[in-house]
Amino acid sequence: MHDGDILILKGHEILSLFTGRELELIEAVRRAYITHAAGESSLPQSTFLNFAGQPKDRIIALPAYLGEEFGVAGIKWIASFPENLKKGMDRASAVIILNSPLTGRPEAFIEGSIISAKRTAASAALAAQTLHQGQSVATVGLLGCGVINYEIARFILATLAGVERLIVSDIDERRAIRFKNKCQLLSERITVEVAKDFHAVLREAKLVSFATTAIQPHIRDLSECQAGSTILHISLRDLSPEVILSTDNVVDDVDHVCRAQTSVHLAEQLTGTRHFIRCTLADILTGKATQRRDAESISVFSPFGLGVLDLAVAKLARELGLTQNPGMVITSFLPAAWETRD
Repeated sequence: MHDGDILILKGHEILSLFTGRELELIEAVRRAYITHAAGESSLPQSTFLNFAGQPKDRIIALPAYLGEEFGVAGIKWIASFPENLKKGMDRASAVIILNSPLTGRPEAFIEGSIISAKRTAASAALAAQTLHQGQSVATVGLLGCGVINYEIARFILATLAGVERLIVSDIDERRAIRFKNKCQLLSERITVEVAKDFHAVLREAKLVSFATTAIQPHIRDLSECQAGSTILHISLRDLSPEVILSTDNVVDDVDHVCRAQTSVHLAEQLTGTRHFIRCTLADILTGKATQRRDAESISVFSPFGLGVLDLAVAKLARELGLTQNPGMVITSFLPAAWETRD
């Protein structure tokens, strides 16, 4: 590519480039977390575009810069419209623009919903692997039967060798059945079961992922969970603040997760403090904190979803795209310097 060219990567090209690369994506996310924790990043607060009379719909802008080995800047512009599911469309759609941190000029325009799902799943699997290091997890629970938990199942199966069973649940039983059938194709070593409600999932699974469209807490008790369980609180608003205060809390970024009426934000509002957050995932990855508060506590990982992760994964997609030649390069997209123009 020459200066002024832009690489375009479509959704099916991203899927092709990332096939079988779960461990590589997890490693990219791990390095991004550590780079961010080292202060080698810039991460403004996400901006939410809401719509009157549509409380569940939103479009979010996540600008970021990631330094050190990554050297990339950019933005993810992602829409979440849950009613799209009834129209046969995915809930989320997104684009990612990558810019050179040296010139600021755009270098790539990438389909972002797959990037977003993959980086979310990689983050969740990394957290599960880190918080359960040395412990066997035979049953994984998935609350919410959409693309995020599907990708989380894929990534967890790639990282936790002992998983034998998935137990899944959704408020739409037909969706749960379709999800079960799709998950069964991920691995011959697992069985997949549909639970009627979240109670069975909490009882049966020691590792549970919440990836729902909940906009306010609906889980007010985790007493059914096994001792030493881990909750991957991906959708961020399922657990009541009282539940958050009763658990061992690990987050991706304290400032980012304490906003937008997340469960962690509600707990902060309730107590007037953030002391209930024990550490970040990067603190554990770098040895500044232990994996768990203790062996019996329930650990909750609440990731707000950092734009630096999208950049790390999108940069990998760009590099693979340039070496494997999928996608399309738009040449001379940017105009010549104005002083040279007529």
